[in-house]
Amino acid sequence: MQIKVKKPTEEERRRARSWPIWEKEPSTFPWEYDQTEACLILEGKSIVKTDDGEVEFRAGDFVTFPKGLKCTWEIKERIRKHYKLG
Repeated sequence: MQIKVKKPTEEERRRARSWPIWEKEPSTFPWEYDQTEACLILEGKSIVKTDDGEVEFRAGDFVTFPKGLKCTWEIKERIRKHYKLG
């Protein structure tokens, strides 16, 4: 299962503005995705660790997490993101 990180298109940026916002202070915690999540990172920096390795992302990135992914989030700098499930 692969986490995809890219720079968003203008259309993705526009759509993401209508999505809810999630925020979290620096911390480390396990997480499992029961559905696909797309998100636009507004602030911060995180590393997500999986059995396949680590993925780092930061403000300005568009990230997609696949359904079924088991991982550990390590938030390095307070994260604020727009997100959409499903």
